[in-house]
Amino acid sequence: MACIDHSSVLDRLDKTLKQVRSKLLNQCIEEMYITEITERKQATKSYMGTCHFKYKEDELFESVQTCRNDSEHQHVFITEKTNEMSRILLDTQDKEKQKNDLIASIQHLREVQATKKELMIGQNKANKDRVKTIQKSAGTFESRLRLEIRKPQAEQLQFVFRNINHKDIACPYTFTLWLSAEGEYTVISCDPPLECMPQLEKKVRETNNFSAFLANVRKEFAALNL
Repeated sequence: MACIDHSSVLDRLDKTLKQVRSKLLNQCIEEMYITEITERKQATKSYMGTCHFKYKEDELFESVQTCRNDSEHQHVFITEKTNEMSRILLDTQDKEKQKNDLIASIQHLREVQATKKELMIGQNKANKDRVKTIQKSAGTFESRLRLEIRKPQAEQLQFVFRNINHKDIACPYTFTLWLSAEGEYTVISCDPPLECMPQLEKKVRETNNFSAFLANVRKEFAALNL
């Protein structure tokens, strides 16, 4: 009887130990599972956090890169506009200089034309005075030597001598005188021609003695009949 009880006790003890061991094993396995799950969750959370930060970091990098690109584009745009404005300013300054030069040239031409006009007025007046002097000088020859003065064109005087050829006192001896704008005497025709006319013309320019010039011309015409 006592042996039976002892065996029964051992069986119960063994059963109890197995239950305890199974419980502890299950508890240990559960704790290990919970720990592993917790660690996996933490690792997953950390990985997700890292990925999110990486995404944010990449997004920030892209934003910075985009801003940098925009800044570079703006710099290029501003540089181009600045250069364009500089070209426009230089072109405007050049056109302003051309305008000022043109105004100065026009003003200079006006002054030159005004001066020329004054000179022409003065020369015309001087020429009119010379024509009057010529006519006055010739007046002394008209009646006595039958000198006729004609005016074929403006600024021209034609002198017609007669009473030179004794065989034909009505035969004309003529020369045409042109008074230039500078007030110089120029013989443009002579009939009959006189070889010495250039010398006589030069002398009257030097002396301005027109009476002596007329007398010398008549004398040379008369010499042709000797």
